[in-house]
Amino acid sequence: MNHEPVLVEAVLEGLAPGRAASVVDCTFGRGGHTGAILSRMGPTGRVVAIDRDPDAVRAGRRLRDPRLEVVHSRFDALRGICGERDLTGRVDGVLFDLGVSSPQLEDPARGFSIRARGPLDMRMDPGEGEPLGAWLARVSERELAGVIARFGEERHARRIAGAIVRARPLETTTDLAAVVERAALARDAPIHPATRTFQALRIHVNREIECLEAALPAAVDVLRPGGRLAVISFHSLEDRVAKRFLRTESREVPGPRGLPSMRRPRLRIVSDRVRPSPDEVAANPRCRSAVLRIAERLPECGL
Repeated sequence: MNHEPVLVEAVLEGLAPGRAASVVDCTFGRGGHTGAILSRMGPTGRVVAIDRDPDAVRAGRRLRDPRLEVVHSRFDALRGICGERDLTGRVDGVLFDLGVSSPQLEDPARGFSIRARGPLDMRMDPGEGEPLGAWLARVSERELAGVIARFGEERHARRIAGAIVRARPLETTTDLAAVVERAALARDAPIHPATRTFQALRIHVNREIECLEAALPAAVDVLRPGGRLAVISFHSLEDRVAKRFLRTESREVPGPRGLPSMRRPRLRIVSDRVRPSPDEVAANPRCRSAVLRIAERLPECGL
């Protein structure tokens, strides 16, 4: 199962890793971006790659590159991971490639797939947290509708939540997809009617937005002045989190009249919105919704 990394050249251009750079890849996946970054480095370069999926960590550790360290963790532990390695304030680049990887989607046993029968799990780390099926068995209709509306931006959230609750107990991903498909009503769209609901449930199970909101400030903290932060998102919810954070951190907050600024900007936006080229989308249709944002750590703030 291959995972084709997206916007690789744009990431390399944006992060511009030097031969002796230190880079943190917060979402190792199957190492596509990490491998490209390492190819630009010399023997003293260093990549610390983080992933919460044990399968990804095992794949990374089989590479046996002395410049690469693969850490099994959620990326909201970034500050501590860098602190333990004496990298705080010294990192040249931090990369987030958000969402779910192709190997996770294509393995029915992980429970991410709409079309392939699998358990109701969806945990990126199967050893952490509660599987989707256990939560669905007890959640209230109101709470479920809120999750689907917030994280899936699904306009039929209440109808879908009611259908799921009435259909309990559900055993498999295909059972769930069939219930959602009937409740969501047919729509003329290129995606499956259950796509938004599955996205919402996955985000909820893995606390993805919460983790991202905690990790972005940590990423700025660990960067050296002049270091770069790159965020690739695949849907509007996580892109809004990244965009809002980068724009907030790039603005000065003025103080009361005659007094110094209350907060100086910590970031300078380098690339506000980079999209895949038509050729890249043709070669890898899953990247069609990808958005890359890049910012640079300013020296004024210091650490």
